[in-house]
Amino acid sequence: MQLPASAPSLVPSRRSRDKFCPRRARERRGPRPRQCGGRTNSSRRNPASRGTFRLARSQPLKIATFNINGVHRRLPNLLAWLAQAQPDVVCLQELKATDGQFPAAAIQDAGYGAVWRGEQSWNGVAILARGTEPVLTRSTLPGDPTDQQRRYIEAAVSGVLVGCLYLPNGNPQPGPKFDYKLAWFERLIAHAADLLAAEVPVVLAGDYNVVPSDADIYPTKSWAKDALVQPAPRQAYRRLLDQGWIDALRTCHLDETIYTFWDYKRDRWRRDAGLRIDHILLSPSLGQRLVDAGVDRAVRGQEGASDHAPVWVQLGDAKRRIRRRRPKPAG
Repeated sequence: MQLPASAPSLVPSRRSRDKFCPRRARERRGPRPRQCGGRTNSSRRNPASRGTFRLARSQPLKIATFNINGVHRRLPNLLAWLAQAQPDVVCLQELKATDGQFPAAAIQDAGYGAVWRGEQSWNGVAILARGTEPVLTRSTLPGDPTDQQRRYIEAAVSGVLVGCLYLPNGNPQPGPKFDYKLAWFERLIAHAADLLAAEVPVVLAGDYNVVPSDADIYPTKSWAKDALVQPAPRQAYRRLLDQGWIDALRTCHLDETIYTFWDYKRDRWRRDAGLRIDHILLSPSLGQRLVDAGVDRAVRGQEGASDHAPVWVQLGDAKRRIRRRRPKPAG
């Protein structure tokens, strides 16, 4: 496949995989910050962990992200998936509904509390929590007070700070939409660094609209000029990982071909002509709790489905080991 020159492969090397071994991570990090009243001392330094966010004892959690591509049109699909998969936390993108149009009653009847930021016809993000109410901590991405697009929301759920994001698509490129994408990415990188500095468990989940490497797209030349595969957003994603964030799906599926998005056009679902653009990034402390990750592909094949499939991670306690899968040998 011939695509533009890109950042180095994001498939973890043996050294980088060892880096996320819980024992090695503990040795690098050193002693945990002393806790005061259920809150680390670092919470005094960073407002992300002050007040509404308190650390809780580790508990198993299944966290998912799902670009629903219209929450009203796909509501039956969403409710059926929630009942079947039973994730504890869900990040939704592309609600395509205003705040008042969000189907809060139906979500509540399904057993989920929710916080959301809607927008007419475009964008919109939400965080759902099974059996509890998410505690809203932020409703916009910092860095540009003039930005009115509803693309980021943040909430505390079960002792984890969850950031749900819908990064701009950026097409056509070059142009103002691509410039906005890169500027938004820079704001995300800056905010992600602040979250890590807070030393609390954090998940950044959503539709990043970036294909990290050529291993994350089917063999093709047709996407070569698309904003999702350009060097600049790929490099920005690499810089995000270099802060210490763990790409959960790729960590659990090291060498496997795995996609999260199949465009409606050109029969791409039937041909399995997919892309991996929906990502769940874990802070180092949560990386130690990573048990498994996957994609609920079957949801994409249902009638009236979104063009994305749900992506999920399973977190255990800090003693659990990461389950890494490699492709089965042929024959």
